[in-house]
Amino acid sequence: MARITKVQLLKLQKKFKTDAAIGEQFGITRQAVHQLRKKHGIDSSLVNNPQRNADIVDLYQNGTSGTAIAKKFKLSISQTYRIINESKRKPKSKKKKK
Repeated sequence: MARITKVQLLKLQKKFKTDAAIGEQFGITRQAVHQLRKKHGIDSSLVNNPQRNADIVDLYQNGTSGTAIAKKFKLSISQTYRIINESKRKPKSKKKKK
């Protein structure tokens, strides 16, 4: 696995945004970058991207296939469907204490 420090990885993430783009710079796979992020306890820079997620859901609801959406946003098909399925879940209601 590539020897990238936590500080380097954080800087690369700000510059390149995706694991795939970082991997291209070092000649390693997206999955290897993902493993490095997990090792260093760094979340994906795209993990909280509500506008992108809303766009994905809108495209899907308007008939665009999950595969086409994944390609457009450079995501895996499984990640695309995770975003779509999470949008269908109702938010958990907080129980009031008596």
